Amino acid sequence: MKQLIIAEKPSVARDIAKVLGATQKSKNYIEGKNVIVTWALGHLLGLKMPEDYNKDWANWEMNTLPMIPKKAGIKPLPKTRPQLKAISHLANRSDVSEAVIATDAGREGELVARWILEYVKFKKPVKRLWISSQTDRAIKDGFNQLKPSKMYDDLYYSAIARAEADWLVGLNVTRALTVKYKDSLSAGRVQTPTLAMVRKQEEKQEKFRPETYFTLDLSYQHLLGRLQLKNPRQFKEREKLEAFCELVKKEPIKVIDIKEKKKTEAAPLPYDLTEIQREANQRYQYSAKKTLSIIQRLYETHKIVTYPRTDSKYLTTDMKQTMKERLHAVTVMDSSRVKTIIKDGGVVKQKSVFQNGKVTDHHGLIPTEQAPKLEKLDNDEMKIYRLIVERFLGLFEDPYVSMNQTIIAKNKEAEFIFRQNKVESYGWKKEKESETNQLDFKVGQGIPHNFIINKELTTPPASLNEGTLLGQMEKHSLGTPATRAEIIEKLISSELMERVPGKLMVTAKGKQLLTLVNPSLVTPDLTAEWEISLEKIAQGKLNHRQFIQSIENETTRLVKEIKMSEDKYVDHSLTTKDCPECGSKLREKNTRDGKILVCSSDDCSYRRRKDPKVSNHRCPQCKKKMEILENKNGSYFKCKNCNITEKMEKKGGKNKKMTKHEERRLMKKYNDKEEQESPLALALKAAMKDQ
Repeated sequence: MKQLIIAEKPSVARDIAKVLGATQKSKNYIEGKNVIVTWALGHLLGLKMPEDYNKDWANWEMNTLPMIPKKAGIKPLPKTRPQLKAISHLANRSDVSEAVIATDAGREGELVARWILEYVKFKKPVKRLWISSQTDRAIKDGFNQLKPSKMYDDLYYSAIARAEADWLVGLNVTRALTVKYKDSLSAGRVQTPTLAMVRKQEEKQEKFRPETYFTLDLSYQHLLGRLQLKNPRQFKEREKLEAFCELVKKEPIKVIDIKEKKKTEAAPLPYDLTEIQREANQRYQYSAKKTLSIIQRLYETHKIVTYPRTDSKYLTTDMKQTMKERLHAVTVMDSSRVKTIIKDGGVVKQKSVFQNGKVTDHHGLIPTEQAPKLEKLDNDEMKIYRLIVERFLGLFEDPYVSMNQTIIAKNKEAEFIFRQNKVESYGWKKEKESETNQLDFKVGQGIPHNFIINKELTTPPASLNEGTLLGQMEKHSLGTPATRAEIIEKLISSELMERVPGKLMVTAKGKQLLTLVNPSLVTPDLTAEWEISLEKIAQGKLNHRQFIQSIENETTRLVKEIKMSEDKYVDHSLTTKDCPECGSKLREKNTRDGKILVCSSDDCSYRRRKDPKVSNHRCPQCKKKMEILENKNGSYFKCKNCNITEKMEKKGGKNKKMTKHEERRLMKKYNDKEEQESPLALALKAAMKDQ
């Protein structure tokens, strides 16, 4: 009898098959003596759409809202239906005795496999593989410790509750807003408060008014002591501060107290997903989605880091025995540093990293025991891997220790504070700080009246970028580490938010949405309540049906609010241009291919590009790419720079350049044929033999 193993992706399935000795490959699975390894392609099934429950719900009309199915159902996704059919056939084979869920070890991974098993009506025993890295050793160990799937039932119910709740609120609110205001307005319990956070920061900037003020420093050799004030911006006018200085000069300033405090700073804990996304955004300007994609490749393809979608920075105590092996694996990244650590015993000195109670589904992001093949890593992968390795190596090194000295000098009118630090041990901090000579202060010592007046200007609040927005989302429990990147991408693709260099901005459409959507969806409070409930479901402390009932009631309330709203909507995407076919105004839309203009009338299908398409065809004069324009005679090339035009050859024309695809196809055609030598080639061969 055989185990049917369901992985999440073909690449993971191949890794599992290799470890388990399955070699017989087919289009949809890999078979071995005791196992059949197959795969999902992400999700193979999704929740049914409104029209699947009720034909009337196919129409976007206000009188059909709210849409609340009596029981949620699932259906195959069209593009992956053949793979689902193949799994169904495998599940019903007489030689299959049990299934093993080997999808990603988390809430969504559980949902992927459970929906498949539910859809194919699998009635045999089911086990669960739960691993945090894709190395051969991790896979072997995982299969030696398979758990009954019942142990993860509550995690599945939590996943179902999240999916159904988002369906109820997202679809109903989005449809209500879209129908009422006659424009595509997407809303949801996570994306809307995320958008509101960006807008709130923008409002702070808009209300900001710069303010000039003056500060006072007391100079003593190379140190500056700052004047202590209850209100740091007390002096708005230089003259008043100058008058204050004259008053202070009337009495000597003496050191009245010297405080010393030793500061010990342990190495930072390993990254969780959100923190490394923030770090990569700050250092390399990577989007959250790009960073996740890079780590996923390091995890799945290269197998050199642990599971990326983690919300924990801690490690479990049983991982202590694997640390030296992981340490040896990263020697190639920093040989001298690793050798020093190994020479010192290879002991983890950041003891607080091992805390079982602070590890949820997965531990912190660290290297695996598999050494990297650096020649196979691209530049982006190397940067992210280096960040993970740096954090990991710090765990084995001594803390950074410094002696911080605070010197208080004052007279009757004023008090100044000097600070100086002396590093006693750099420990895990590799970069040496530039140190100045320490001054030797004594209580009662006089300080000369050397004043420096500084002109200061208040600065506006910083805009939110992806890194700082991720931090805000984490703080307010908006989304999970695995979904935050796609939430940001959805806001951008929905034209509610846009990326500009170094920051995120809310569009005119997004600003309006925040005034039209239900107030309870604008704040993160609703999501925070949801996440608490979903965690309770995962822990078996709350029934998921009870949670869904409360969401159904909330959905009804939200739709009613929108129906009764008297707010007005102005479509900022409408242009002043008229549709040449029906006369309605044209609406501007962003697409992957650039901006286009579409007719605002529902009965008209007119659309065209807003700006000419840029081709790969080069101008013969300036060598820049030429635009493609059209007139009554057809398409032609035009150089925007030189104003030169060129006729565009029709498809199939004599001078049409062969595309790379056509070139490859032609080469394959000839390579697939039996090689035949020409008479000339044969004659040349004969001539060479005769020589």
